[in-house]
Amino acid sequence: MNDSYPTTMGSPSAPPPPPAVSAAHAASASPATPTATPTATPAPSASPAVPEALAPPVASAAPTTNATTPTDAEMKRAADVLKIISDAYSAKMVGQDRLRMSLLISLIAGGHILLESVPGLAKTTAASTLADTVKAQFKRIQCTPDLLPSDITGNQIYDAATGSFRTVLGPVHANFVLLDEINRSSAKTQSAMLEAMQEHQTTIGGEVHHLPKPFLVIATQNPIEQEGTYELPEAQMDRFLLKEIVEYPSPADEFEILGRIDSGVLDPDRHVSSAVTLEDVELLQDVASRIYVDAAIRNYIVSIAYVTRNPGPYIGEDRARYIKYGASPRASIAFLQASRALALLNGRTHVLPEDIRTLRHLVLRHRVLLTFEADAEGIRSEEIIDQIFASVPTP
Repeated sequence: MNDSYPTTMGSPSAPPPPPAVSAAHAASASPATPTATPTATPAPSASPAVPEALAPPVASAAPTTNATTPTDAEMKRAADVLKIISDAYSAKMVGQDRLRMSLLISLIAGGHILLESVPGLAKTTAASTLADTVKAQFKRIQCTPDLLPSDITGNQIYDAATGSFRTVLGPVHANFVLLDEINRSSAKTQSAMLEAMQEHQTTIGGEVHHLPKPFLVIATQNPIEQEGTYELPEAQMDRFLLKEIVEYPSPADEFEILGRIDSGVLDPDRHVSSAVTLEDVELLQDVASRIYVDAAIRNYIVSIAYVTRNPGPYIGEDRARYIKYGASPRASIAFLQASRALALLNGRTHVLPEDIRTLRHLVLRHRVLLTFEADAEGIRSEEIIDQIFASVPTP
């Protein structure tokens, strides 16, 4: 999709004042940074500038090395682990490189991912392949309208032999959990996942049971069938770090799939030859958490989140009326965590503005909620997100 969308809007005399985010305050939240001189970034001619308080400071191109920056040895080890996972993924999955990137970002960032697509596009295969590569515990939950919360989290069962209750943990107690067709489960069952996804724990019979590490929820939903489904509430959607739209394979990829079916590569009992350990995944998460994010990038993230909540002066009232709700602070956190993971995937120890732009749809498509009018007119959230990014100066 084209990154640059023309902005059609009037020219308001003065945009509403945003919360003050000074360069000094932004820099204090990050590790030691190179000397930067805050300057006002000139606005594009087609749209008003983001207010100066949100304009990212001008920093040097490359960050300086500090005590928290990953070492060359750590980056090399991380690259080796990522190569093993990617090779194992490619051995079973044909194409779907964007899905691979999204799954790896979620795994490294320690978040959850929502996949939306029609049936038959290998979502389950992708999730099971990732779990098999990491040699982690994988559970698949087929969501149905009669699925109960205890079917997911677990329950207490009376043991007649001992005359007492014993706790039986549910399938959510695994490293990788696939919630297939999550929108087919009732709202009560969907809410049972909130504690597990946010707090990484479940409560059964008044006792708290912590989930294993790493913990990744991969949920899927079918956009073409609405009968007998329950739309995910905003509180649940916001807890997914990313939302990926899985597309149909190309004819060449589909031809290759047929060949792999004949060769037996996709047999369920055929496992990957090499794998990484859970400790390797924890290494990836630790290295990613120390990827450098400059104050200018942080201000860029905050500016984008602000414009989603106050879009009128920046993308025009004719487009702003399609936005029902803007992104919550979880979007800014998601940009910060996911951009670090993406930088690690690209072998860098620092985040670039291009990382934020690459992640814009993954992070915002389920957080910038559109009105019914937008749906009726065929306006997609990706179009609005692109216009928001076009209105915010890139550092």
